Parts: sequence; structure tokens; C-alpha cells
Amino acid sequence: MSWVSRIPEFCMTHWLLRIPLVVVFLQQGLDKWPIDVNDSPVELTLLVWTFVVLGELGAGAGLLVGGLIVHQKYFKELGDLITRFSGIVIASILTGVIWTSDPESFWDVVLYDHFHVLLWVGGMYFALRGNRT
Repeated sequence: MSWVSRIPEFCMTHWLLRIPLVVVFLQQGLDKWPIDVNDSPVELTLLVWTFVVLGELGAGAGLLVGGLIVHQKYFKELGDLITRFSGIVIASILTGVIWTSDPESFWDVVLYDHFHVLLWVGGMYFALRGNRT
């Protein structure tokens, strides 16, 4: 028996990624509340800006709720779907943020826009992985 096999498995580590994403998205959504299109850093329509604000709030709340539902026997699938949908919303919003920042190149984003790239990867993680541990 090797020493690696004696390391315990930690099934709750997804919270180390989930909690910061929840905090960031709820904070960003609440900072934009009440919805005013004039608060948009780029020219967006009121409809798009509303989807951004509600998407940030919903994705943050969805990641939290989806992670908590995982422990409920009859609602595991629902929690997984909520987590995946929240991840898709996060990745979609971040794609728009990165796209509207009008970067010079793909490498410009990867090398200099760390915060948005990490949020995008976190969203994609939950979109693809859901609540599976």
C-alpha cells in the first residue's frame, strides 16, 4: 500500500471554488441593483443589461442552492441541473465581458485578464461537472 492511497478523499472541496464564485456574482449583481442601463460600462440595451444583472444574481444564488440541494435525497438531479445552468450563465456572462472588452488577441485575454478568465473557467467547471464529486 503506497502512501498516496492513504490520503483521505475530501468530497466537499467543490465549496472551495463554489463559495468565491457565489460571493463574486452576488456582489456584482447587487452592485448593479437597481437596474439602470446608464451604469453599463459599455453601450448595452436595457434588455441585455437586465439579463446581465439578473443573470449574475441568479447564477450566484443558483450555485449556492444547487450545492445545498445535493444533500437532499429526492432532489439530487434538480440540484445538479441548477448548478449546471448557473455555470452556463456564468460562462455566458464572462464571455460577453471578455468580448466587449475588445482584446487585441486571444493571448491578450489569457495573459492579462486573469480575473475574468478564472471566473469563466469556474463557470465552465460547474457547467460541465455539475454536482458530481
